[in-house]
Amino acid sequence: MIDSKFEIRNSKLDIPVVASYCATFLKPEMLHIYRQITALQRVAPIVIAQKRENSARFPFDKIDIVPKPALHFLRRFWFRQLRDKPWQISGGELRALLEILRKTDAELLHIYFGQIAVHLLPLIRAWPKPSIVSFHGADVMVDMNKPAYREATRQMLDAVKLVLVRSESLQRAVIQLGCDESKIQIQRTGIPLDEFPFRERIFPSRDRGSAWRFVQAGRLIDKKGFPVTLRAFAKFLRRYPDATLTIAGEGPLCGRLQDLARELKIDNRVSFAGFILQEQLRDVYYGSHIFVHPSETGPDGNQEGIPNSMLEAMASGLPVFATQHGGIPEAIKHGVSGVLVPEHNADELTRALLDAAQDHGFLSRIARSGAEKVQDNFDLRVQTRRLEDIYLRIIGRSD
Repeated sequence: MIDSKFEIRNSKLDIPVVASYCATFLKPEMLHIYRQITALQRVAPIVIAQKRENSARFPFDKIDIVPKPALHFLRRFWFRQLRDKPWQISGGELRALLEILRKTDAELLHIYFGQIAVHLLPLIRAWPKPSIVSFHGADVMVDMNKPAYREATRQMLDAVKLVLVRSESLQRAVIQLGCDESKIQIQRTGIPLDEFPFRERIFPSRDRGSAWRFVQAGRLIDKKGFPVTLRAFAKFLRRYPDATLTIAGEGPLCGRLQDLARELKIDNRVSFAGFILQEQLRDVYYGSHIFVHPSETGPDGNQEGIPNSMLEAMASGLPVFATQHGGIPEAIKHGVSGVLVPEHNADELTRALLDAAQDHGFLSRIARSGAEKVQDNFDLRVQTRRLEDIYLRIIGRSD
């Protein structure tokens, strides 16, 4: 069944329609996608999804829902368990999606996340107009250890018109999957700079009683490096016992991280805030002195692009301590716009934090340089215009 709430005709508009496919519109951690879609002005965005979530948080009225068929579970089991191949949409889903694209006069289909585009390969092949796919991080490595999944991904990359990636590290990963390099374009995450104006921080004194305030924000999953943060913070507390750490986010590791905090005997200095709204997170940023984000490659090969929370923190004026991982070095130059330490290394992170706590001038310099880096390379307005240019060029409507 198609839940159709609108109909767009190009005859009534002077701008082209671009359809964005998001399997779920939208999960809490997908704020960057919402920002990207709703910032578009030179094209008319519509959304196609399998299900709608968090509609109050992410209001959007131009959306069609094509739910999973009743037998989707059996179909997925048949593909994944019996054939060891990625499942693909059924004939009924294909007809429903083609009908939405037809009735809305869409001129381009943008599929969010590479592993989702693999499921939509029949649609990409059947629809006569161009499709593009964007990779955001984890979707580069999902099931890529399985030959059938890797081959299906290669076929999808061959079928789409263009591949968008958020970082140079993701570009290299997509090339390794067999994608033609000339088909890939970097499209950076856009941060609404007006929501994160730069504020100079006043850092605590250098004495033992200083109440340093640290923050890390992100989904509580392996690649975010939260255990390293906790271990480094525990060692920092030996020098500055009044320091505090706020961890903002939710995810499957929450219980384990809380257990680790108790094991390290720092649970009275660590606040697990859970998922908090953007306005509250901003307040946490402005009330903190240092942002930590020691990302690492997950057990399944999952890597970061460039973390959005890190960019927001940088824009706000927080000095950032992160790792030499994924796309992070594309946003942070070590010792200039932030501090980078090796992955999985709590001792190095502790050392860097203790050294910086004695050098307020250094913290102020990297904070200001980090904010300038975000302003120069991750401004939502600039990145939106670049995306619109890409859309219009593919459609054939560029100036």
